[in-house]
Amino acid sequence: MSTAALTDLLPLATTLEPEGLLPARQQMALSLGWHIVLACFGVAFPAMIFVAHWRGIARGDAVALGLAQRWAKVSAVLFAIGAVSGTVLSFEMGLLWPGLMGEFGDVLGLPFALEGLSFFVEAIFLGIYLYGWGRMPPRQHLLMVIPMAIAGVVGTFCVISVNAWMNAPSGFRIIDGEVTDIDPWAAMFNGIVVLQFAQGLPQASPIASPQRLQR
Repeated sequence: MSTAALTDLLPLATTLEPEGLLPARQQMALSLGWHIVLACFGVAFPAMIFVAHWRGIARGDAVALGLAQRWAKVSAVLFAIGAVSGTVLSFEMGLLWPGLMGEFGDVLGLPFALEGLSFFVEAIFLGIYLYGWGRMPPRQHLLMVIPMAIAGVVGTFCVISVNAWMNAPSGFRIIDGEVTDIDPWAAMFNGIVVLQFAQGLPQASPIASPQRLQR
């Protein structure tokens, strides 16, 4: 190919990928990696707090109660930071992957919505738990941790469900280039979500080329 032909193709090549897209996606990778660490704490802490608090009540262990209270405060701080990073990620998903979210947003909307509801449930009961120290009956206070733990697991399942869907797309049909016959429940409970959830080590694989996702 001649130099002149290459020169003519250069403007076309530069328009395939918007300027600054790759650095923006790299920034998203950094924020996502940070958020994953915080999310792991958010899932694990409620169970740890429950065990420590239960031991404190059942055995009259003041040290265990103090540990539960301290872990709850740490969990609240990490939860607040995770809320900020999660909000950033929600904008990055729409802005940096419009080909995915624009075409398949209706398919993936259900797990994302349930993950958001799980987040609010966890936040509400975490606030009640923190406020309840010395203000609620001990056993009733302990029960406030259970919705926190359940919400954390449900939110995790929803995120892994989206990842599993990317590996095994289901719950829709493509007719004449349009996404139709959408079944959000079939998409959420796709063929491999249980396996990935059990493994806890989801691995994403794209369902479309990078050029298509950028459009």
